[in-house]
Amino acid sequence: MQIVLQDKLNTNNKQTYPYTNFEYMDMFISAKRIEGCSERTLLYYETTIKHMLSQIEKPLRQIQTDELRAYLADYQLINNCSKTTVDNIRRNLSSFFSWLESEDYILKSPIRRIHKIRTGTKVKETLSEECIERLRDSCIHIRDLAMVDLLYSTGIRVGELVNLNISDINFEERECVVYGKGNKQRKVYFDAKAKVHLKQYLEQRIDYNDALFVTLDNPFERLKISGVEIRLRKLGKLAALEQRVHPHKFRRSMATRAIDKGMPIEQVQKLLGHQQIDTTMHYAMVNQSNVKISHRKYIG
Repeated sequence: MQIVLQDKLNTNNKQTYPYTNFEYMDMFISAKRIEGCSERTLLYYETTIKHMLSQIEKPLRQIQTDELRAYLADYQLINNCSKTTVDNIRRNLSSFFSWLESEDYILKSPIRRIHKIRTGTKVKETLSEECIERLRDSCIHIRDLAMVDLLYSTGIRVGELVNLNISDINFEERECVVYGKGNKQRKVYFDAKAKVHLKQYLEQRIDYNDALFVTLDNPFERLKISGVEIRLRKLGKLAALEQRVHPHKFRRSMATRAIDKGMPIEQVQKLLGHQQIDTTMHYAMVNQSNVKISHRKYIG
């Protein structure tokens, strides 16, 4: 009877943990892909988890909190990286172990007791109206001018920009449909300058590509994220701007400008495509001079 019971327990164990650590990782990546995560995000998950598994060589269900805590501390020390980087790794590992727990592959996530790493608040740069004008003046090609105006007036992500097709643009309503994280669809709106320059750009195009933004040279392929980043960096240098120009700064600048001009934070959240309003607040850096004016207005 005891032998039969033991065989039953062994069988149950095999059914509960039939995979290797890396097979569990592959299953997690597949689950995240189905949820709509981008390939870039999936690669970050995979790289992070693979490195952890190569350092802690034991079955996932046996990994302890102290081991993960030591791993993160060693990672920061060896790679001399910032607290923000280490916290990003912690979040990725937390997602992985939480998924294992929810799928009943482990009893409890060992990283649950490792809390968010305090990174301090750093005021991130935005692009002023003057900077935008200087960037516009540095644009030699009408495509670049249309790209700058669309990024600045909509606040869309660079990934959303390069995925836009000409058919997504509604010039009459000055709006376009973008597909954000998780392939969620939303409408964003552009200003009159963007409309004028987008029309001029499309009128002078000689290709038949469906993409809204294409390379300047034949065979006129859809512009990639790296292409946009390189181009904006070059425009920033041509404009002699002291700060580095990156696509995400346009997004942060739009959010900051909208809130400074009185747009409700909930509407800014909708435009940016954020699920949590806390995320929107990280993008919107409140202008200090506006705080001073408001204090005098409301407090005296």
